[in-house]
Amino acid sequence: MNTSPSNGRDTKALPSAVISARRIHELTVHADVIALLPDPANARICLDIAEDAARAINGRLAAAHVGADPERMVAAPEEIDLQMLRDMDEGSPQQRLERVISVFEFWKDANPGRSDLLLDDCRGDLGRCVTSECHESALVVTPCYGNMDARDAFHDLLFNEHKLVLVPPAGRYSSHLLQHVVIGWKPHEHAQAAIIAARRWLAVAERVTVLCVNDKADGSYQFTARELIAQLGLKGDIVAIRSEGRPVAEAILDFADSVGATCLLIGAFKHGYFLELLLGRVTRYLLSHARLPVMMKH
Repeated sequence: MNTSPSNGRDTKALPSAVISARRIHELTVHADVIALLPDPANARICLDIAEDAARAINGRLAAAHVGADPERMVAAPEEIDLQMLRDMDEGSPQQRLERVISVFEFWKDANPGRSDLLLDDCRGDLGRCVTSECHESALVVTPCYGNMDARDAFHDLLFNEHKLVLVPPAGRYSSHLLQHVVIGWKPHEHAQAAIIAARRWLAVAERVTVLCVNDKADGSYQFTARELIAQLGLKGDIVAIRSEGRPVAEAILDFADSVGATCLLIGAFKHGYFLELLLGRVTRYLLSHARLPVMMKH
């Protein structure tokens, strides 16, 4: 579906399928919210959440499949061999695409209002596909778990594209995405960048609570939170709690559950992805245990 540029050729001379693919891609890359679907297992929940996120800001929604395809990659032989080994467990790139299409079409047919939504496709080098599909979007809804494409795409979105990413929970999605957004706050550039990037959604949220865990004695966490919220023209409650010996991430999730939060916003991976994996810090815990959508930015 997603093809290379025409290099100045008259599009009338191209096959209709190629022309259609380019038009779909143009609509996709200019969307406000994109449901990025690398794994058919969690495509449905990504589409549901992305639809709610786009509707909340009256924005444009798009959907795209991305996948690594060794036949279209320029990579080391070892990487290509690794990708080819996936076929035994996950099916070929074409089969993975067909499963995503099946989920997308079933979801689309369930609501007549979705009839105009089209699915873009990009296969080959996964990093280039992620850039191609998501570079201009304000928010990308995609899983952090699932097959290899899902995990690699999530990494690229956060650490290479520095996108605002909305990760679905591993279980069910109960809708009402912006009924109550809890923000995990600590005076750090990642947290600040996440709030700024999410401003459009925070502005229309029914309720916003900024949570400061283990604030300093001088109240600097709460002070900086109030200052940033005011600067952005947002409204929200500022709440400070102590973790009382629990891991900070556990305290955040306990609080979110106690107040009926429907979305959690955080600055992701303060120390970088690989160091977080070694140390088991806050972001990794939240992604592993959250039962609500988690919005984040690195």
